[in-house]
Amino acid sequence: MKILVSVIPNSRKSEVIKISDSSFKVKVDAPPVEGKANSRLITILSDYFNVPKSSITIVKGSLSKRKVIEIDDNILNK
Repeated sequence: MKILVSVIPNSRKSEVIKISDSSFKVKVDAPPVEGKANSRLITILSDYFNVPKSSITIVKGSLSKRKVIEIDDNILNK
């Protein structure tokens, strides 16, 4: 499954806001420096979808606030 994610770095708290079935806004409590926000984003999404971090991949936009994330469908369906 692929989803579109808008990331808001340096937020006070972490939060996932569902916009539609395939679009999310994620507030991340980490700065966009040295991959810290991306790493935290993967952790937040793994908790939200209840999947291991290894099943989440940033497909596009690793240096952007708008990202395409892929979550392994085999893990989601279990």
